[in-house]
Amino acid sequence: MANNVMQKEMSDNNIMLKTEHLGISFGGLKAAHDINIEIRKNQLYGLIGPNGAGKTTVFNLLTGVYTPLTGKFYLDGEDLTGQRQEIINRKGIARTFQNIRLFNNMSVIRNVLVGLHNSPEYKCTPFESMFRLPRHFDSEERMRDRAKELLSIFGLEEERNLLACNLSYGNQRKLEIARALATNPKLLLLDEPAAGMNPQETAELMKTIKFIKNELNMTILLIEHDMKLVAGICEELTVLNFGEVLAQGKTSDVLNNPDVITAYLGQDED
Repeated sequence: MANNVMQKEMSDNNIMLKTEHLGISFGGLKAAHDINIEIRKNQLYGLIGPNGAGKTTVFNLLTGVYTPLTGKFYLDGEDLTGQRQEIINRKGIARTFQNIRLFNNMSVIRNVLVGLHNSPEYKCTPFESMFRLPRHFDSEERMRDRAKELLSIFGLEEERNLLACNLSYGNQRKLEIARALATNPKLLLLDEPAAGMNPQETAELMKTIKFIKNELNMTILLIEHDMKLVAGICEELTVLNFGEVLAQGKTSDVLNNPDVITAYLGQDED
């Protein structure tokens, strides 16, 4: 009995994200219903399904854009259900968006600096900033160094002084991920990061996401329609269809599930 309790505690301690019966409806339409997901620490997990299946709705529930009508979700054991977006972000969930959201008229490096400003390690008092005391300059220098480190992961350090709007589409995608990482998250939510990318850009992105997971010890939840990318990097998957879980498990098993092939890949069973 004691061993079972200890094993359960060890298992719980290894869970970064847990959702329990998470759901929301809009005008009687169940956009997400009874969503139960467990993602282990340092796992790269995929959330897939047809358009309109409820994937981005789940992201919006996890980031405080929507408040769940049913269920709860936990980050590293802490219940964050119903918290405001800024609190959820501060607790450790960061995201990118299906449609890129950058400060287009700000430089590349300033986009990343925005993400760093709320980090406690760089905080200065209003007095220190107003009178530009040494700690203010030290904080600014350390923030710029950290921003350059993040940009270098994506090969963007040389472009740091360009306006974000002048980057290629693929590099804008990378910049959005760099800005999300600047908030120092425990869990990174990537909403279709390969959307609009050509095959070479997608291959580079796969390598970068693997690097983030392995070298930065990051837990990642990924929405993606590119099945080659999903099969190449995701360890486990949840498939949604009409707002409900259709299948869950190891990536290879899920992608070979006849129900998934029929509902998502649009193929008939043999």
